[in-house]
Amino acid sequence: MEIQFKRLHHILLTVPVGKIQEARDFYANAVGLQEIEGQHPNGAIWFQMGDVELHLLEEDKGGLYSNHPAFEIKGLSAIREHFLTKGLELSYPPKIEGRERFFIRDPFGNRVEFIEFI
Repeated sequence: MEIQFKRLHHILLTVPVGKIQEARDFYANAVGLQEIEGQHPNGAIWFQMGDVELHLLEEDKGGLYSNHPAFEIKGLSAIREHFLTKGLELSYPPKIEGRERFFIRDPFGNRVEFIEFI
């Protein structure tokens, strides 16, 4: 099965617990990114970078990390079934209105998100 990638949608970077305001200040003031207002999952902060978003999330660095790229694709349901037939474990994050999504991990523990806007 060939995945129909549309674009890289966002990249999520993690920051140490207690440092989210410092990260917000850095990316807004030093880098000059425009914050995307709203209640985002898990208290994340989102910024716009051209047609790609940067998401920042506080995380205690124990275990597997949440850092990941997110790819916007067509045919999410078919891709989900394809991954399941390959024996991949899928995880489903909190719902975000207007999109369906899930995560997989590669053999090295890296997280990858697939999104389809509905």
